[in-house]
Amino acid sequence: MAFADIFNMVQKRVSEGDPAKAKGVNGVFQFELTGDDGGNFYLTVADGAVSLADGSSGSPNVTITMTATDYVAMMEGKLNSTSAFMAGKLKIKGDMGLAMKLQSIIG
Repeated sequence: MAFADIFNMVQKRVSEGDPAKAKGVNGVFQFELTGDDGGNFYLTVADGAVSLADGSSGSPNVTITMTATDYVAMMEGKLNSTSAFMAGKLKIKGDMGLAMKLQSIIG
């Protein structure tokens, strides 16, 4: 799946998401997807409001690194995020507590 398709998939999840799930959450989540279809994007969450931008954030609270293929599998429910983390397929740098809230925001 091309990076543009991945970005559009995340954008759809953000636009269809329930703002109540992001209530009380504040932070910037940087995604660094590696591999042939990789690229960078970031989510900004500010007490219920979630926005998505292409590229890199200057100072994210959480940086998530994984292959684009594994990210798509995770978003499609074919790869469990906890299993991916334990297997080293998903790397998280920064505020781990904040990172754990991400799944409820974008699924």
